[in-house]
Amino acid sequence: MPPKSSSGKDKDITDEDEVLQAVILADSFNKRFKPLTVGKPRCLLPICNATLLDWTFESLALAGVQEIFVICRSYADQVKSAIRDSKWSKPSSGLKIVPIVTAKETFSPGDAMRDIYTHGIITSDFVLVTGDLVSNVRIDEVVRAHKERRRANPNALMTMVVKEGGAAHRTRSRGESGVFVLDPNTSECLHYEPVIGYPPTPLIKIPREILDEHPEVEIRNDLIDCSIDVCSVEVPSLFQDNFDYADIRRDFVYGVLTSDLLMKNIYCYVAKDGYAARVADTRSYDSVSKDILSRWTFPLVPDDNHPGGHAYEHLRGNKYIAKDNSVVLSRTCKVGNNTLIGSHTTIEANATVHASVIGQRCTIGPGAVLRNAYIFDDTHIGAGCVVEGSIVGARVRLGDRCSVPRGCLIADGVVIGEGAKLRKFERVSRKREALKAEQPEDADEEDEEEDSDLEEVEAHQDGAEEILGQGSNALIWPQGAPDDEEEELDERESYSNQRLMRIGDTASDLELSDEGSTTDEDDDASDTESSYSFRSRASSMTSASGGPSLSLNLSNLSDPSAHGASAIHTLSSAAAETEFRSEVAQSLERAFAEGHSVENAAVELKTLRMASNVPLRRVREAVVGAIVDRVPLVPGDPAAQRAEIAAFVRRWGPLIDQIGGVDPVETVEVLQYHCAQAGPRQGLFAQVLAALYQQDLVEEDDIRAWHLSAAARGEGLKPGSALAEGVRKCWAVGAKMIEQFDAESEEEESEEENEEESEDEQPAKPKTAAPAAGKPAARQASGSEEDSSEEESEEEGSEESAPAKQPSAAAATRGESAATSKTPRSSGDDDSEEESGTD
Repeated sequence: MPPKSSSGKDKDITDEDEVLQAVILADSFNKRFKPLTVGKPRCLLPICNATLLDWTFESLALAGVQEIFVICRSYADQVKSAIRDSKWSKPSSGLKIVPIVTAKETFSPGDAMRDIYTHGIITSDFVLVTGDLVSNVRIDEVVRAHKERRRANPNALMTMVVKEGGAAHRTRSRGESGVFVLDPNTSECLHYEPVIGYPPTPLIKIPREILDEHPEVEIRNDLIDCSIDVCSVEVPSLFQDNFDYADIRRDFVYGVLTSDLLMKNIYCYVAKDGYAARVADTRSYDSVSKDILSRWTFPLVPDDNHPGGHAYEHLRGNKYIAKDNSVVLSRTCKVGNNTLIGSHTTIEANATVHASVIGQRCTIGPGAVLRNAYIFDDTHIGAGCVVEGSIVGARVRLGDRCSVPRGCLIADGVVIGEGAKLRKFERVSRKREALKAEQPEDADEEDEEEDSDLEEVEAHQDGAEEILGQGSNALIWPQGAPDDEEEELDERESYSNQRLMRIGDTASDLELSDEGSTTDEDDDASDTESSYSFRSRASSMTSASGGPSLSLNLSNLSDPSAHGASAIHTLSSAAAETEFRSEVAQSLERAFAEGHSVENAAVELKTLRMASNVPLRRVREAVVGAIVDRVPLVPGDPAAQRAEIAAFVRRWGPLIDQIGGVDPVETVEVLQYHCAQAGPRQGLFAQVLAALYQQDLVEEDDIRAWHLSAAARGEGLKPGSALAEGVRKCWAVGAKMIEQFDAESEEEESEEENEEESEDEQPAKPKTAAPAAGKPAARQASGSEEDSSEEESEEEGSEESAPAKQPSAAAATRGESAATSKTPRSSGDDDSEEESGTD
């Protein structure tokens, strides 16, 4: 029999030396990774060459967890085998891992929690996570805070770990998130409102009693839910008592907070330090992979504490090469930044690999191009293939000259013929016969649903051979869902909302803009008697332009008669915007004139933003515009003009990042649109951008990502307008910069090859050249070509060259090792998702 809640609770509060337990929900209960999960559980998909489950184990081990229960339903034998064969099964690991196979009727996290109660495995407070967690957060500190809170309040049921990250943070799900209403003094979660991305969630409702009892609350839309919960021993029994609880957040947390009978409290732990994110969909798979390669997850990085037990050498530019001397790199191949290459992998002549992860025992054919690609073990990429922004499974064979555009998912064992050209967001898996041939004879009937899916896919294969090429063994999965099926799906799993969660999809055609939030004073009287409504004018508050947080003093709302305009005074959007811009301009003017520190100026701007409830982009626009407008103009002297810009950016440039929500791609876009306006400062775009690059406020990859975006190209602007023309000129300047980045890369590559010709080296082990000491000075166009007039400045702006690029990717992989990557600026970097079109 399971332990009674009361006895477990007493033990939890008094015993400090008890074993810290954790429960991992290994199943995802959705199909977001299909068809990569055909024939295997999602928790065993690799990320940076270690399974998601291994990353979760490593995260829990780092936090001091001693006993782990893995709750699994689908492909339980594979999960148990993976645990048995991993390093975690050894006594030296310090972990006791127990797989628990749930009933076949387990179809939701709530069902899994009820099964946990039935097994009676929980004896004290425990940590509840999903099987796709990557984290270095000190969960033991959260447990300690939870237990201290339980001593003071025995009704403290759960502590949810969240992180501040901004509404547009790349690891924050665009498709599903939540708004947290918190007590700012105790961090108690007073209300939770689930939010989906599409159709946008325009309205959240806060019960009146919350505002009656709490004179001050925080409405937080900037919190990233880490899906790490410290739970009391009573939690599984509450799921057992309420069979309506299917989802932990949308049902359990929401239900507990709105229940008049349970009288339980749930708290939030806002983690200030560390990294935590879920690989909940293919978009977050891409984001978390980039964060691992950029070392945000330190000490969980490929060259140290790699969960898969692999050994990698960390080279400059965040390149990771297997240490066992088994990697073979052709002399003429190019390996770019943020790339990981597994052991026994060969990259042949003239192949290019950039910002990609390649598994073990892979072959990248001559002239192949991989950009933002994820290649699993034992895969062969044919000569001349192009793979961009896609995930390619294990044991895949791509014939020569195949094209795999962004967003594609190719399942294990697929063979694609020569010259095949997949469409964007194509999903490809093997035929049923090939899958059944590999399944054991005693395979469970759990695959019946999967077999049914494949049968339906096989029925719609008209024209597939033309896309997949001759000799292919693959099926093309349909994009979208039938109308009748769409009606039966959870709103989170609808096709349009899923677009917000898939790799490479910018969803630019969906209406997702947000003009800010207001109080709703027009609802029915019966509705306003029980709750207050906060309406997002245009779309979900999770949109990139939405205000990330709101702090309100609602003390006068305890009087019901105060409801209305006198209760919550909301300025019109236009008036609030004007007032905010005026206050920010005055604040920056004082900071510049009086020589304030960057930190103090940033604090004042943050305060103004929270008081006005405006999007973070508005603050960035004000700061970037003020920097550009305050730079002294030096007509006729380009060298002196560059010196003025460099000095001013060196002094005040860091303010751009310190206002919060670091987003270098948006910084370049804001700079472009400010400089694009007619005036004598339009020609300063290239020089200011070069100065930002020199100060590490933007990087080469950020400039490339900006240049590929629709906003940078001026899409949506009125053709022929002055703004559109200015945007076009700045975009042309960006093109010149990128051309010089490429030219200098080729130049350094050529120099490196000339040096290597005189050496007797072994091609199987890449060597590196001594790293350059910092970024070289920006190369500028000849001063004689510039003029002080506005017309000359506009034309010559496109002649400003980019800062000299650091040694090329291939040169870096052949240079001296030991150069460590520069510490990243912030975990708020942009996804660098590309619009359609080419550079």
